[in-house]
Amino acid sequence: IISMGYEEKEDAKVLLDKAEHLIFEVSQRNIRQSFVPIKELITDSYEKIEDLYHREEFITGVSSGFDEFDEITTGFQPSEFIVVAGRPAMGKTAFCMSIAQYASISKNTPVAIFSLEMSKSQLVQRMLCSEARIDAHNLRKGRLAEKDWAPLSMAAGRLASAPIFVDDTSGISCLEIKAKARRIKAQYNLGLVIIDYLQLIQSSSRIENRQQEITEISRSLKGLARELNVPVIAVSQLSRAAEQ
Repeated sequence: IISMGYEEKEDAKVLLDKAEHLIFEVSQRNIRQSFVPIKELITDSYEKIEDLYHREEFITGVSSGFDEFDEITTGFQPSEFIVVAGRPAMGKTAFCMSIAQYASISKNTPVAIFSLEMSKSQLVQRMLCSEARIDAHNLRKGRLAEKDWAPLSMAAGRLASAPIFVDDTSGISCLEIKAKARRIKAQYNLGLVIIDYLQLIQSSSRIENRQQEITEISRSLKGLARELNVPVIAVSQLSRAAEQ
């Protein structure tokens, strides 16, 4: 790390990311190996197959809470990078927040949410309404019915106890996301990362073409999923051109 500081000519943020990555590898005893004998891989794979065979449920990854969806995917698997794409106001954020709530509340899976579009307050209000099953429009107007208060109170209790960590830094870079996710992984054994949304992430490299920037950001997030061995879900906004 010291040598990198003296010799490298890269941006300071890039060097910091490399240094944190090396420190994280040491702390997790995850030092890279060039090659692994296939005998070891076969043994590990066979043990996993046996474990799957003896499982009572078919979900092997992080459950979404939607039975039919889980039956197709078997859950979000460690090291997977998943993109949830759609047009504006199609329910992408609501879908991902529902996944976060189910994973953390029902399965006690630590979840990190990077909310680049909504503030922490907006996000929490949205999650409270979803968990309590009350009308968000009425909550924003302050026009809750008497019957809404009991489920809202219970929803607040469940969410307060859930291992959910929210970051609403505006214009956050991919390097910052990786650094913060590593820290949560080290402290709380992070199980799922959700990013809302992909196009609002600032690129750390000097690329003039935005499409190339998004490709580079996606590649970096895939690397994060593999590094932390957790599923990373990124919301992506589609333009009208997608329908043509």
